[in-house]
Amino acid sequence: MGSRRRGLKSEGFILSVDVGTTSIRCHVYDKQAQIRGSCTRQVVLLYPEVGHVEIDPDSLWQSFIAVVKGAVQDAGVQMHQAEALGISTQRATFTTWDRKTGIPFHNFISWQDQRAADLVRSWNRSCTMKIIHGVMKVVYFLTRQKRSLAASLIVFSTQHVTFRLVWALTHYKQVGQAISEDNCCFGTIDSWLVFKLTKGYVHATDYSNASTTGIFDTYQMCWSTFLCSLVSLPLSIFPKVENTGHNFGSTDPSIFGVSIPIMSVMADQQAAMFGECCFDVGDVKITMGTGTFMDINTGNKPHTSVAGLYPIVGWKIGSELVYLAEGNAADTGTAIKWAQELELFSDIRETSAMAYSVSNSDGVCFVPSFSGLQAPLNDPKACASFMGLKPSTTKSHLVRSILESVAFRNKQLYETMLKEMRIPITRIRVDGGVSSNDFIMQLTADLFGRKLIRPQHREMSCLGAALVAGLGVAFWRTRDELKKLQSVNKVFLPRGAAAEGACPSSPEYTPILQSWESALRRSMNWYTNPDNGRSWIWTSGETNEL
Repeated sequence: MGSRRRGLKSEGFILSVDVGTTSIRCHVYDKQAQIRGSCTRQVVLLYPEVGHVEIDPDSLWQSFIAVVKGAVQDAGVQMHQAEALGISTQRATFTTWDRKTGIPFHNFISWQDQRAADLVRSWNRSCTMKIIHGVMKVVYFLTRQKRSLAASLIVFSTQHVTFRLVWALTHYKQVGQAISEDNCCFGTIDSWLVFKLTKGYVHATDYSNASTTGIFDTYQMCWSTFLCSLVSLPLSIFPKVENTGHNFGSTDPSIFGVSIPIMSVMADQQAAMFGECCFDVGDVKITMGTGTFMDINTGNKPHTSVAGLYPIVGWKIGSELVYLAEGNAADTGTAIKWAQELELFSDIRETSAMAYSVSNSDGVCFVPSFSGLQAPLNDPKACASFMGLKPSTTKSHLVRSILESVAFRNKQLYETMLKEMRIPITRIRVDGGVSSNDFIMQLTADLFGRKLIRPQHREMSCLGAALVAGLGVAFWRTRDELKKLQSVNKVFLPRGAAAEGACPSSPEYTPILQSWESALRRSMNWYTNPDNGRSWIWTSGETNEL
């Protein structure tokens, strides 16, 4: 090992940090996009009140510094060999801070936080929203523009920053005072890290992060003046929006001993899409971690959805602007973790074998909706449930039904994309912790009737940010070069009657799917009182962690 590492002293490397919901990790990448060194720290979530989820900024900052130094040490290289730094972060987690001192006014308010739930419900029921919906319906009737139809259906959600920020401006007096003195900065985790790394010199974010806040107009490519005016958010506090591949400045030498150019800032799901090299229109990436995120490359135009797919900016590099349409299912890894805590199995790696140990789920259906049901059903009041239990039901049947439900939700999201998209789906790549489960992967391939490709790397968000940063300093030069660096772990081909390019259900699963869809309908609209004993956790910023 020592001789190998001594040979690395003259090489350059790319550093990349991914700030997830439960952990923050740094990898050192070489020219072959192989990981030469790594370091991980846990992110400590704080729960000061019921429904409040926060992260201490100072703790996150110390962890960021520690993982960078730890990864470089683990690689056996020197910090001056780092040619660029890339940053990928969870989405929609934010704070506000003093522009002069850099001191936060409050903890990060997590994407999981529910403190603005009452405010969101109030706005969605308001006369203002009814008027907006009515006007947009009239505009759609006159123009037949799909964007107007989508606007007539849109509702606010706690998963976006908007009303959590409104809440913060209302409840933290320091923030209001700083705004009146033009001394307040708002930012998601990426913006705050860039501000800290450059010692307050740069207050910026990128288009991928901005587009997932709910405050950004993806059609006009700027902060939404209409929305900010509607809910009284001052534009003066927002960061400048830069390209995803951009020189955001260099780290101050006092932090790592040298200045390292910050060459990419990306939201985690978009970074994973880039890490999968989904550069072409019709490329699909499915990340299965705590939640499932299915993204499709829609090219240089945002997709307007009426079924719950969300148009976001994938990345902007130079003159290239790529949009994605995204659908998500909130409770993928959550359901599997829950089953483990119930001691249905001891090791997650056992689940695939348990599912294959029985020929079917014995009529048991599991509805994975601890956090409601997202696209295409879009019912926040749905409950999680087992249905069809019998005295003959075993642990293996329960586990199989849970794994099947993940694949069934994948199928729902995929079919929604097929119905809404006019572009052919070219290829499908999968990543995230749950993608290591062969039973889920094979069943998903069967239900899609499509080949699924699982790469060797599982932490695609970190890799994506590294690839963009590396392109910015000519560490890598072309997209074709990046594609050649990809390594495949396993390819899942559809079995039986499922034909490549079609979307038939495997015949044996047709009645099972019908039963499961019936179970979904019975689970919907369960919580008539929004505060009736549920956590109301929505997934919007989670990456590929379990």
